Amino acid sequence: MGVKSIIVWKIIPGLVVAIAAAVGWFASHEVPLGVFFATVIPLSKGLLPPSIVGHGKMKGTPEVPDDLMPQPRPEDELFLDLPGGYKFPQQGIGMCCRATAYDDVLVYRTVLWYLLLGGRHIDGAHLYLNHEAIGKAIVEAIRRGIAREEIFLTTKIFPTHFGYESTKTNVQNYLNELGLDYIDLVLQHFPSVPGLPSPCKREGKDPAECRKETWRALSDLRQDGLIKSVGVSNFALKHIKELEGTGAPIANNQIQFHPFEPDYVMETVDYCQKNGITITAYSPLGGMMDKDRAQANEVLNELSAKYERKVSQIMLRWAIQRGCAVIPGTGNPDHMKENLSVYGFQLSNGDMELINQLKHSAKGFTSMDTRQAA
Repeated sequence: MGVKSIIVWKIIPGLVVAIAAAVGWFASHEVPLGVFFATVIPLSKGLLPPSIVGHGKMKGTPEVPDDLMPQPRPEDELFLDLPGGYKFPQQGIGMCCRATAYDDVLVYRTVLWYLLLGGRHIDGAHLYLNHEAIGKAIVEAIRRGIAREEIFLTTKIFPTHFGYESTKTNVQNYLNELGLDYIDLVLQHFPSVPGLPSPCKREGKDPAECRKETWRALSDLRQDGLIKSVGVSNFALKHIKELEGTGAPIANNQIQFHPFEPDYVMETVDYCQKNGITITAYSPLGGMMDKDRAQANEVLNELSAKYERKVSQIMLRWAIQRGCAVIPGTGNPDHMKENLSVYGFQLSNGDMELINQLKHSAKGFTSMDTRQAA
């Protein structure tokens, strides 16, 4: 049998079978896309994913000492105000999109370390598949002396679960998974995801109607006290404007935000802040694909030397002074301490403007553009 015949009759059919098996395996889960990310992200780092080999086998975040008690919260901690008199810390931790965020043992350690080191703002989502581990860490932190009222927890509902009844059912499931009585902030994770079904789509409704149905459910859950605040994530201006005045006030828009974002992202930030919608910046250190490029930027490195702070701290402080919350992701307790310390210095107006101008040299940076989303 020649090489061509081997490829046609053996390799290609084998690949087809393997791909079909993988698609079927992902589709067999409640949140197929979540399992996909939980599998692919560790594999991309050369690690065996917990979705295949089980939790607790991945190395990373160290164990939390049994005798470690809550440390003081950061001095000069800053907060953003939310509707209803609530507020939340501008420095948080993101529980997504790194290999250790998908191992329940390491997620538990990460959240517990962060809370005991003085952090109070935790960002999660249904899509990340780690509610249970986050909830266990929060319960343990409460047992060690941290008041639940001090902890600010965000989660998100994905478009594949949009719909009025589906949203109410899923938020109750989140509470059960977390082991908590209420969630501080629930966001619509994306405006829409083409090609994927949802309970709302099955009723024949278009994406805009699905967002409104979901918003109505979140507003009712807020009225019932199961949610303190409601918001959106990755929403462009047109998506935000269609929800304004239709239920609960929009408390937050979580978007990718760092100094290299294009003008339309800056316009979204400006609009939200002028209209009482807080901004949470995910990937504040340059994005998943471009972090190394951001770290190498000449202006940021000059400011790093001037302030005797890491480039990452300069970027976080810039976003905070722009009036945003930041949720860098890390499972390293030393990095948590560094991130929490950004309250301890301030960039001058001139240096803020230097960083503001970096967007004009941001060629090739990847941005999350949802302006064309239905």
